[in-house]
Amino acid sequence: DALPPGVMLRTGMTNPPYIMQHIDGIIEVLKRPNVHAFMHIPVQSGSDSVLQEMRREYTIAEFCHLVDRMKEAIPDIFLLSDIIAGFPTESKEDWEETMKLVRKYRFQGLHISQFYARPNTPAAKLKPLKSNIIKGRWRECTDFTDSYDRNEGLSGKEMRVWFTGTEEMRGQTIGRTKAFAKVLVKRDDGLLGRSALVRIGKTCKLHVEGVVVGGLE
Repeated sequence: DALPPGVMLRTGMTNPPYIMQHIDGIIEVLKRPNVHAFMHIPVQSGSDSVLQEMRREYTIAEFCHLVDRMKEAIPDIFLLSDIIAGFPTESKEDWEETMKLVRKYRFQGLHISQFYARPNTPAAKLKPLKSNIIKGRWRECTDFTDSYDRNEGLSGKEMRVWFTGTEEMRGQTIGRTKAFAKVLVKRDDGLLGRSALVRIGKTCKLHVEGVVVGGLE
């Protein structure tokens, strides 16, 4: 509440074990008017057995509990997660569990990487999967996340947007909504560091385009 007018905060990355006991407090913070409704919680795999092999200190049930609680309290929250495709011990069934999780939540953002063994780690001692399997799983997950427009529900709405940057090549000013949707409007450097009401028009999976209609603050 002591922040200067117009300043918005965004949380960084966290892991499920660190926030299990604080989920109610986190939800309270994310609802505050000067905090973006955004969380980055990597899950890495949808299989408990793979998580155990990765030495992650949480289960899929615990991850789902966190996501369900946040989505229930803040339906339009921007949830970003991470997936590693092709961990050495990942079976076909394990990967199917991962895809099931990804389809269930249709994350607003998803970092998908192919497994790479870092030197001197326990995973580096495991026999890797064939490269075509790893690439195939990465492609399946990537294709799914590319298949839906996570912003389609914003079309036609008027929303407050906080402007922070410029897309010089396209002549656009860049901003974010309270729920961290990326918004592009016709370039106006006078918007930088300020907020305004924007009527949303065209949408796609990574951003929306709109027109400033007033409410400059």
